Amino acid sequence: MPLTSLRQRPRRLRTSPVMRAMVAQTSVEPRQLVLPVFVAEGLTEPRPISSMPGVVQHTLDTLRKTAVEAAQAGLAGVMLFGVPATKDARGSGALDEHGILTEAIRAVRQEVGDDCLVMTDVCLDEFTDHGHCGVLTPGGAVDNDATVAIYAEMAVLHAEAGAHVVAPSGMMDGQVGAIRDALEAAGHVDTAILAYAAKYASAFYGPFREAVASSLQGDRRTYQQDGANLREALHEVALDLAEGADLVMVKPALAYLDVIRAVREVVDVPVAAYNISGEYAMVEAAAANGWIDRDAAIGETLTSIRRAGADIVLTYWALEVAQRRGGRR
Repeated sequence: MPLTSLRQRPRRLRTSPVMRAMVAQTSVEPRQLVLPVFVAEGLTEPRPISSMPGVVQHTLDTLRKTAVEAAQAGLAGVMLFGVPATKDARGSGALDEHGILTEAIRAVRQEVGDDCLVMTDVCLDEFTDHGHCGVLTPGGAVDNDATVAIYAEMAVLHAEAGAHVVAPSGMMDGQVGAIRDALEAAGHVDTAILAYAAKYASAFYGPFREAVASSLQGDRRTYQQDGANLREALHEVALDLAEGADLVMVKPALAYLDVIRAVREVVDVPVAAYNISGEYAMVEAAAANGWIDRDAAIGETLTSIRRAGADIVLTYWALEVAQRRGGRR
């Protein structure tokens, strides 16, 4: 018998795809997505990354093509990571004006102009033979202040090569302020800083380390955040904003959705989140085994990050999702 006493039936708003789309409270649009891209020195063809199916280390030529596709698809930007042919203890390739990352910035900016943001990773882990995000003291600890000085120089180099946005990811104290001062002094007043304000030490970075050919021994727990701490993340965010960050990021995303929400509630600037390599790899592996519906899982994953409060999502699925949506609107 009908339940005549029911005046509210929420299912009425779920009766068809059009109805559900009309009342959807969260969306994932190409303009909100950034594609992380790896480019390796010396390659003549793209090199697949085994732990990240569908993701490659690009050549400069394939990077250019991918950047054009990203712009045509309406993505917000591409985040560039360089993989040099040789590394040393100081990560000197990071300051080479003709190094792989600097050349990649020039190449992409030449291709896309202002149609797609050129974003750059400001960190040393891809460039050091020990795999840490900074230079080391004689005792083997990461030297915060010496590393920050390199980051500042690196950010200016990126801005001069054409970067719209520089993104310091090393979690060094004072890195944002030093970079802001250096950019201002060099006349790059319009270059934005996307601060990796809350970057946690995580088990989910494993595939990324293959992607950048990391030689890391040990871990980064002395500078990346402890996964148990939320208030610490809010403190880090406040410090970065006081130092001049234009946008702030939480990384990883899925295990830290509560952190994304907490950051969103206390700041007025755009909040980004990085849907990282291990999160990508888990979905791809489960889908390859037939355990989950891949497309549905991708959609659910990205929607959850947006629903938590991220205005911008860095994800390896960015281009695929944008192209499926039909590009710019």
